[in-house]
Amino acid sequence: MTQLAIEGLSYRWSGSGRELRVDELALNAGERVLLQGPSGSGKSTLLNLISGVLSGYQGRLKLEGAELSDLSAVGRDRLRAESMGIIFQQFNLLPYLNVEENVLMPLKFSKERRCRVGNPTKEARRLLTAMELDESLHRQPVTQLSVGQQQRVAVARALIGSPGLILADEPTSALDPKARDSFLSLLTQQCAQSGSALLLVSHDPALAEVVERGYQLVVNQLGTEVLPC
Repeated sequence: MTQLAIEGLSYRWSGSGRELRVDELALNAGERVLLQGPSGSGKSTLLNLISGVLSGYQGRLKLEGAELSDLSAVGRDRLRAESMGIIFQQFNLLPYLNVEENVLMPLKFSKERRCRVGNPTKEARRLLTAMELDESLHRQPVTQLSVGQQQRVAVARALIGSPGLILADEPTSALDPKARDSFLSLLTQQCAQSGSALLLVSHDPALAEVVERGYQLVVNQLGTEVLPC
C-alpha cells in the first residue's frame, strides 16, 4: 500500500521569492527514507505540507490515496490524527502529563487508532519498554527525564496505534553520536515491527552511514531556489 505519493509538488513562501519543489517522492508501507539537506532548505516545510498543517501548494500530495488539497482543514486534521505519527524536533511533550499519559495522547484524537490497540495502557508500556525506558520511569513526569529519554517517549507516542506514516523532523539533533546511533536503531526496529513507513529528515550528513541499511537515501532533492518575485 502506498502511504505517501508526491508528484510535481511546489510551494512558494509568501514574500520571500523562494520556492520548494519536489518532483517525485513515494513511500510504501514499511519503507524508510532519509531525506538530507542543509538547514533552511525546506525539510520542515515539506513535513508540514505532508501533515496538512500547511496548504496552498501546487502539484499532487496524497496520503493513503487521499489528495490533501481536496480535504477541508477538519479533514486534514482527521487524516493526520488517524494515519500519521509525528516526532517533533523539540519533542512537544506535555509537561503536565506523565510519561504514559503523553504516549496515550494520540488515542484521544483518533477512534481508529484507539480501535487498533487492544489495551492502551499495556501497549503504551510495551512501546516504552521496547524503546528501552525502564518501567520505573513510566509514571514519572516527562520533565524529569533526560533529553534522550524524552525523545524515546516521543517515538512511543508517534507509534501507538500503528499509524501508516511516521514523520521524524531532525530527531537526533540533540543527541551525542552514541545516543544517536542507539536511538536510530530503536526507531528503525519499532517502525519495522509496526509496519509504518518512515520519512526521516536531517541536516546531519553522518546519518547516511548510520541508517544506510534498509533506508532509501535522498540528498538535496528539495529543489529550493530563489525565484523572481
